[in-house]
Amino acid sequence: MTQPAQLGRYDVVAEIGRGAMGVVYRAVDPMLERTVAIKTINMALDPGEMEHYEKRFTIEARAAGGLNHPNIVIIYDIGRSGDLAYMAMEYLEGRELKELITGNEITPERALDIAALVADGLAYAHAHEVVHRDVKPANIMILKDGRVKITDFGIARMRTADVRTQTGVVLGSPRYLSPEQVLGKRCDARADTFSLGVILYEMVTGQAPFNGIDVNSLMFQIVNFTPPPPSSVNPALPAMLDLIIAKALAKNAEDRYAGIAELASDLRACRQQGGAASPTTVTAAITAPRMIPDPTDPFADTLPSSRADDSTLPDGGVADTLPARGLAKGFDSMAATMRLAAQTGAVTDPDALAATFGVSRHDIDTMVIASDTLPPQEPPVQPQLAPGWSPRDRQTFLVSVATAAVIGALILIL
Repeated sequence: MTQPAQLGRYDVVAEIGRGAMGVVYRAVDPMLERTVAIKTINMALDPGEMEHYEKRFTIEARAAGGLNHPNIVIIYDIGRSGDLAYMAMEYLEGRELKELITGNEITPERALDIAALVADGLAYAHAHEVVHRDVKPANIMILKDGRVKITDFGIARMRTADVRTQTGVVLGSPRYLSPEQVLGKRCDARADTFSLGVILYEMVTGQAPFNGIDVNSLMFQIVNFTPPPPSSVNPALPAMLDLIIAKALAKNAEDRYAGIAELASDLRACRQQGGAASPTTVTAAITAPRMIPDPTDPFADTLPSSRADDSTLPDGGVADTLPARGLAKGFDSMAATMRLAAQTGAVTDPDALAATFGVSRHDIDTMVIASDTLPPQEPPVQPQLAPGWSPRDRQTFLVSVATAAVIGALILIL
């Protein structure tokens, strides 16, 4: 699509981005002499896709357009020019939070500040009955002057909206979805709290709390897996932050913060305590059991790259290859679970099992074949007790002993 020279009263200067819905341009409002960003969608697209995008476009305009908060992007205008519908909004000069996380450019202290500001913006939106539902690093801008802005309310839910997204359909970016969104349930503002908790975990540890080789295994983890405390990945983090993130990432929405403003308050309290770890946290990190995973086992539990030094002890020695849990490795890993399932014939749906454990179908088939080719085990040999001595046996033994004694004496005399 060629770049338009003008959209409404706005003079288009340059293209600054493309997305599934359309193109984003940098433009100038000649009446107010200010630079704006203009998001467009092509109304001449396929009718089926067009209906979907137009709904999202309308939702975003109504959701963000009715909000006026320092941490939410400002919507100035909405209109149509030929086959293009457009939305004029605040032009943001900065970088996406996604880029900063990928580059490991965020300190724990700055992460707390960013999360608190995002929580402030979301709290304002929630107070105006708008739930974002797609909170992720790509929708958070960090401006050059340090300000934080939430963008893209394209799948937001508003209680007063005439256009609604369909209940039961998973919307949003999978890695940052709440469990209720994964399950296709109706969600409320606490879904945004969970998403922000995932982002905060990623900012302070450098790794995502939930991972998977595909969407299905990722969603299984979100619903069922409890990530390790952030301080176990980064011992420099305060114990209070472990509690904050654990509450934000509670599987049940009822167990999370009742309001995201409470999360913002706790984050600022944690920030005031400083970034140093408490003695308890440091001790726990030093004395925690160390293990080296088996690299040849596709089902073995692996350590994150941030804990690679766990393979070496403080005195320079090599850590044990077995976890200090009092069990042999054959009974202490996901691999053991898989072997047991294969050997007992419990693998009835290999594809579903592969998605559950986050491995490939080939690994499942290999495990099943290996279990089928195991040599049959010999039945254990029962120890047999010797029979008791009869009177004749005792007599024979005594005569033999006496004869040996006599012969020995004669040998000595002669």
